[in-house]
Amino acid sequence: MRYSLVSRFRGAFVGGILGENLAKGGVGNNRESFSNFAKTIIPGAESLIKLGKLDVDEWLVHYQKEFIASTATLDIKTNLIFATIPVALFFHENPVKLHQNLVRVSNVWDNASVVRDSTLAIGYAIAQSLTEKLHIRTIIPQIISFIGETETLLPQKLLIIHKLLAEHAGLERLKAELSREEKLSHATAVAFYCFLSTLEDFRFSVLRSLQIESMHSQTITAITGVLSGGYNSTVGIPANWQTSLLPTNSAANEATNLWQMLELADALAAVWSGVYNFPLNSREFPESGFIMPNQSVPFSVYAAPHIIRGR
Repeated sequence: MRYSLVSRFRGAFVGGILGENLAKGGVGNNRESFSNFAKTIIPGAESLIKLGKLDVDEWLVHYQKEFIASTATLDIKTNLIFATIPVALFFHENPVKLHQNLVRVSNVWDNASVVRDSTLAIGYAIAQSLTEKLHIRTIIPQIISFIGETETLLPQKLLIIHKLLAEHAGLERLKAELSREEKLSHATAVAFYCFLSTLEDFRFSVLRSLQIESMHSQTITAITGVLSGGYNSTVGIPANWQTSLLPTNSAANEATNLWQMLELADALAAVWSGVYNFPLNSREFPESGFIMPNQSVPFSVYAAPHIIRGR
């Protein structure tokens, strides 16, 4: 395997935060405040880690308690898409369960088809990256098939992206040919263009996404960061960009975006791999939602040999 799964889990989480920060003003921006993207994915990831499976009712309780009350002003459709990223990571090896669970979660609060379709597109791409089956010439037709019948414009927009990529078209043609109808599907399609047009380079993908003038620039860049981070892993994310997520104040008890995401990704990957007797209660996230980087927590892994837990 080119990169370890845990490194790809980490890459998806850290990539999303970096994309959001860059769209807000650059690397290192808001480094001492906790990312909205991070706040969005924490509840779902916590639930999966705690139960070792998806329980939508429990997931919803977690999500309402930790997220909705504090972020009522944010675009709920975008945040709902981000909240499904841990689900995509956790069920990446089983396309049937991946599809079923992404649909279940995306329909919790909003039955808008564009939310479901964007969630399925992003989740499928993440799964293909993690299983090392993503190929630029086939990924978009596969995504359209994975989405299935729909009344949204996302499949048509993705087909345009497929054509532009085949013709090595630049950003000007993208802007000219891609309709801005259905703003969320437009943001998703643009993120796929930025990701796939520079597939092997996280930095170029994210910087290219910043050249798209849009009121949804944070959504576009965060999605690009998630997709490219999952594909290229933390190995492919510039080290200085990652350290930009560390606080300028090195106080011993200060929580950080970077440490939070690394700890969360590691725990999610451990539970996915079949770990049981996972000491979640001893390292459960505090009410603030943070994990301190200096916390010393005993951690033992127990898993049955030669198997991955069935889900």
